[in-house]
Amino acid sequence: MNKSTVLDASALLALLNEEPGYMAVEAVLPGAIMSTVNISEVIAVLMHIGIASEEAEQIVMEMLEHIVPFDIEQACVAASLRKHTKSLGLSLGDRACLSLAKIKRLPVLTADKIWHKLQIKDVQVQLIR
Repeated sequence: MNKSTVLDASALLALLNEEPGYMAVEAVLPGAIMSTVNISEVIAVLMHIGIASEEAEQIVMEMLEHIVPFDIEQACVAASLRKHTKSLGLSLGDRACLSLAKIKRLPVLTADKIWHKLQIKDVQVQLIR
């Protein structure tokens, strides 16, 4: 399994909505991985715009082959990232995404421009726009 990139919820939502930068997400999608925490964020947004929960789940599951359950290792790394991300207002979902990238030593793709200010060892942030 060749996993190339960790996707943030904002990146997958950009693809789903064909927002600027979506083609960068589309290019890495076949090998991309995503945390269950970020999957939850995407499904919640889809439900918020009126898509039924079952359909929202199906949309996401069909797009991603590699979904990684949020485990205790990721939880501990996400907790340790709080000191690096609190001043930028990053959420638990953001830290879950970053923790997965750090653990897997993969770049993370996001639409959240504030992430360019992050300086976290072993995490390479790539903005889609």
